[in-house]
Amino acid sequence: MKTIIDEILDKPHGGESHYTAKDFKPEVDVRWCAGCGAISVLSPAQRLMPELGIPKEKIVFISGIGCSGRFPYYMDTYGFHGIHGRALPIASGLKIARPDLSVWVVTGDGDNMSIGGNHFIHACRRNVDMNVLMFNNEVYSLTKGQYSPTSHRGQITKSSPLGVLDDPFNPVALALGASATFVARGHDKDRQQLQELLLKAHQHQGFSFVEIYTNCRIFNDGAFDLYTNADTRDNHTIFLEHGKPLVFGKTKNKGIILDGYTPRVVNLDQGEHSIDDLLIHNEKDSTLAFILANMTYNEDLPRPMGVLQNLERSSYDDRVVKQIQDEVEAKGIGNLESLLLGSSYWEI
Repeated sequence: MKTIIDEILDKPHGGESHYTAKDFKPEVDVRWCAGCGAISVLSPAQRLMPELGIPKEKIVFISGIGCSGRFPYYMDTYGFHGIHGRALPIASGLKIARPDLSVWVVTGDGDNMSIGGNHFIHACRRNVDMNVLMFNNEVYSLTKGQYSPTSHRGQITKSSPLGVLDDPFNPVALALGASATFVARGHDKDRQQLQELLLKAHQHQGFSFVEIYTNCRIFNDGAFDLYTNADTRDNHTIFLEHGKPLVFGKTKNKGIILDGYTPRVVNLDQGEHSIDDLLIHNEKDSTLAFILANMTYNEDLPRPMGVLQNLERSSYDDRVVKQIQDEVEAKGIGNLESLLLGSSYWEI
C-alpha cells in the first residue's frame, strides 16, 4: 500500500526545467543589513537553482543560528531554521531519510566552527551527500560583534577589546583534515565564480564544503578587501583550476612552485622561471590540497580560491540505503510487531 510520500515521489514533475531565478525568490523582504555579503551569495544561489533541473519540492535549505540563519526564508524552496550549531545533524537525518532530496546547509563561522564544530567534523568524515555553504565574516555579527573561531589574533571586537589572543581556525584545512571529499573557497564579490563553485558542489556526490568570505559592513567591514577588491585581489589571490598551472598577478606574471613541500612565489618576468616550471593544480591530490589550504594565513603567499579538493568516495546515505537493501534481501521485509516483542515475552 502506497503512502502519501510514495505518491509524491512517483508523481511526474513536468516543467521543472522551465524555472527561472524569480521562481526561487519568495515574496518577503530581505532583512540583512545593506551591503551585507550574504546578499551577494543569495543571488547566485537563486540563479543556480533553475540550472539543476530539480523540482522545487526536492530542494531543501537548512540553517542554524546567525545572520546566515535567515537564508532559508529567502529561498522559495522547503527549508528549516534549526538551533545554534545543529544544522548539520538535521540535514544529515533528512538526507538519510530522503536520499532523493538536494540538501543545502547555510551556516556561519560561529555556528559551524564553534558550537557546531563537532557535528561538522563528523559530517565530513561520514561523507553525507549535502552541500554546506559557510559564510565566514570572522566575527559574531548577529549578537553584535564578538570574536569568532575565525577571528585573527589581535583583532579588536566587543568581546576582545584588547585584541583576540587565539589563533584562528583555517576552515578549509579543518574540512580536509576531517576527510571532506569536496572542499572549496570563494568570496562574495565575484558572483559568477561563486555560482560556478556552488554548481560544482552540487554535482559532487558526497560532502561538499564551500567557505565563502562574506563582508560584515557593521562589525568587521573590509576584513577581506585585500582578497576581494578589484585593485588588489589579482596580486593577493590565486584561482585554482584543475590541470592548470598556478599563475596569478595583475599581468599573470607570478606563479607558485614547490620547494620540497613548501610553496614559493616566483616572478615569471625575471627569466629564471617559466610557466612550465609552475605547480599544476590537481584537485584529486589530497596532499596538494593540504599544501594549498595552509597557504591561507601566509602573508608571503596568495590566498587560494576555487576547488582545493574533489575526491570520489561512497556517500554515507548511499551506504545506509545499501545496508537496508542487503538486509531485506537476506531476511525479508520483517515485521515491526515481532521486532518490538522480541523472543521473550508473555501475554497477560
